[in-house]
Amino acid sequence: MNLRKLIFTNNACYKAGKTITPKGIMVHSTDANNPNLKRYVGPDDGLLGKNQYGNHWNQDKPDGRQVCVHGFIGKLADGSIATYQTLPWNHRGWHAGGKANDTHIGFEICEHGLADTSYFSVVYKEAVELCALYAVCITSIL
Repeated sequence: MNLRKLIFTNNACYKAGKTITPKGIMVHSTDANNPNLKRYVGPDDGLLGKNQYGNHWNQDKPDGRQVCVHGFIGKLADGSIATYQTLPWNHRGWHAGGKANDTHIGFEICEHGLADTSYFSVVYKEAVELCALYAVCITSIL
């Protein structure tokens, strides 16, 4: 697993400072044909690549919406796959709506046209490893 950290300190969700005791993991899809982490994670840390539109989620309300997840899985500028943690694991995210935000961490898998089986295999493996790592970390805390 290629786990990196870039906490979204500029996002209103992070600034709200609410914490949770996570009970589960919710895996999302970005629902957009863009596998690049730089679309959502920023600013560029030298690995992500520059987001030419500046529409990453490390800002108060991305696209005017109250959204924020605990992480993203997708492509770095060099084409390799990575996971970026974007909120502390015990931070209340804005990803599920309703009460699920009070009980679950959530991360997004950046889509790639839904037809690239090699990409899907790699991001699926990364997602499984992230879930397993998270489960071990939580179990050791409890």
